[in-house]
Amino acid sequence: MSFEEAAARAIRFREDRDWAQYHNPKDLAISIGIEAAELLEVFQWSGVDLEVMRKADKAKEELADIMIYCIYLADKLGISIEDAINDKIDSNEKKYPVEKSRGNAKKYTEL
Repeated sequence: MSFEEAAARAIRFREDRDWAQYHNPKDLAISIGIEAAELLEVFQWSGVDLEVMRKADKAKEELADIMIYCIYLADKLGISIEDAINDKIDSNEKKYPVEKSRGNAKKYTEL
Protein backbone atom coordinates (compact mmCIF):
# COMPACT_ATOMS: atom_id res chain seq x y z
CA MET A 1 0.00 0.00 0.00
CA SER A 2 1.36 3.42 -0.93
CA PHE A 3 1.43 6.38 1.44
CA GLU A 4 -1.38 8.00 -0.54
CA GLU A 5 -3.53 4.89 -0.17
CA ALA A 6 -2.79 4.65 3.57
CA ALA A 7 -3.64 8.34 4.03
CA ALA A 8 -6.89 7.89 2.11
CA ARG A 9 -7.71 4.89 4.31
CA ALA A 10 -7.15 7.00 7.45
CA ILE A 11 -9.44 9.71 6.07
CA ARG A 12 -12.11 7.11 5.21
CA PHE A 13 -11.84 5.65 8.72
CA ARG A 14 -12.52 9.11 10.16
CA GLU A 15 -15.30 9.91 7.70
CA ASP A 16 -17.06 6.57 8.25
CA ARG A 17 -17.34 7.45 11.94
CA ASP A 18 -18.26 11.13 11.40
CA TRP A 19 -15.32 12.22 13.55
CA ALA A 20 -14.14 15.09 11.33
CA GLN A 21 -16.52 17.35 13.24
CA TYR A 22 -14.30 16.93 16.31
CA HIS A 23 -11.02 17.43 14.49
CA ASN A 24 -10.27 21.14 14.60
CA PRO A 25 -6.69 22.26 13.94
CA LYS A 26 -6.00 23.16 17.59
CA ASP A 27 -7.08 19.79 18.95
CA LEU A 28 -5.28 17.92 16.18
CA ALA A 29 -2.06 19.82 16.93
CA ILE A 30 -2.48 19.04 20.64
CA SER A 31 -3.07 15.38 19.80
CA ILE A 32 0.11 15.28 17.72
CA GLY A 33 2.04 16.64 20.70
CA ILE A 34 0.47 14.14 23.08
CA GLU A 35 1.24 11.22 20.79
CA ALA A 36 4.81 12.51 20.34
CA ALA A 37 5.15 12.48 24.13
CA GLU A 38 3.89 8.89 24.15
CA LEU A 39 6.60 8.04 21.62
CA LEU A 40 9.18 9.59 23.94
CA GLU A 41 7.78 7.53 26.79
CA VAL A 42 8.62 4.35 24.85
CA PHE A 43 12.29 5.24 25.20
CA GLN A 44 12.18 6.80 28.66
CA TRP A 45 14.61 5.11 31.04
CA SER A 46 15.72 2.78 28.26
CA GLY A 47 19.35 3.01 29.27
CA VAL A 48 21.46 1.86 26.39
CA ASP A 49 20.69 2.06 22.70
CA LEU A 50 20.74 -1.74 22.44
CA GLU A 51 17.33 -1.90 24.11
CA VAL A 52 15.67 0.15 21.38
CA MET A 53 14.87 -2.68 18.96
CA ARG A 54 12.72 -4.58 21.42
CA LYS A 55 10.60 -1.44 21.71
CA ALA A 56 10.13 -1.08 17.95
CA ASP A 57 6.56 -2.41 17.94
CA LYS A 58 5.39 0.14 20.52
CA ALA A 59 7.31 2.90 18.72
CA LYS A 60 5.61 1.85 15.46
CA GLU A 61 2.20 2.19 17.11
CA GLU A 62 2.96 5.67 18.43
CA LEU A 63 4.46 6.78 15.11
CA ALA A 64 1.27 5.63 13.38
CA ASP A 65 -0.84 7.70 15.79
CA ILE A 66 1.33 10.76 15.11
CA MET A 67 1.20 10.30 11.35
CA ILE A 68 -2.56 9.74 11.31
CA TYR A 69 -3.14 12.96 13.25
CA CYS A 70 -0.75 14.74 10.86
CA ILE A 71 -2.79 13.43 7.92
CA TYR A 72 -5.98 14.70 9.56
CA LEU A 73 -4.45 18.12 10.28
CA ALA A 74 -3.09 18.48 6.75
CA ASP A 75 -6.49 17.51 5.38
CA LYS A 76 -8.26 20.04 7.63
CA LEU A 77 -5.86 22.82 6.58
CA GLY A 78 -5.81 21.87 2.88
CA ILE A 79 -2.09 21.13 2.97
CA SER A 80 -0.56 18.61 0.61
CA ILE A 81 1.79 16.51 2.73
CA GLU A 82 3.92 15.72 -0.31
CA ASP A 83 4.25 19.44 -1.15
CA ALA A 84 4.98 20.33 2.48
CA ILE A 85 7.77 17.72 2.69
CA ASN A 86 9.28 18.76 -0.63
CA ASP A 87 9.12 22.47 0.26
CA LYS A 88 10.82 21.78 3.61
CA ILE A 89 13.56 19.69 1.99
CA ASP A 90 14.10 22.47 -0.59
CA SER A 91 14.49 24.93 2.28
CA ASN A 92 16.82 22.62 4.20
CA GLU A 93 18.97 22.03 1.11
CA LYS A 94 19.64 25.78 1.03
CA LYS A 95 20.39 25.92 4.76
CA TYR A 96 22.50 22.76 4.77
CA PRO A 97 24.54 22.53 1.57
CA VAL A 98 26.25 19.15 1.28
CA GLU A 99 29.74 20.63 1.12
CA LYS A 100 29.28 22.35 4.51
CA SER A 101 27.03 19.96 6.37
CA ARG A 102 28.05 16.43 5.39
CA GLY A 103 29.08 14.63 8.59
CA ASN A 104 28.49 17.81 10.58
CA ALA A 105 25.71 18.12 13.17
CA LYS A 106 25.96 21.90 13.57
CA LYS A 107 22.89 24.06 13.04
CA TYR A 108 22.82 25.98 9.76
CA THR A 109 23.54 29.26 11.60
CA GLU A 110 26.88 27.78 12.73
CA LEU A 111 28.04 26.40 9.36
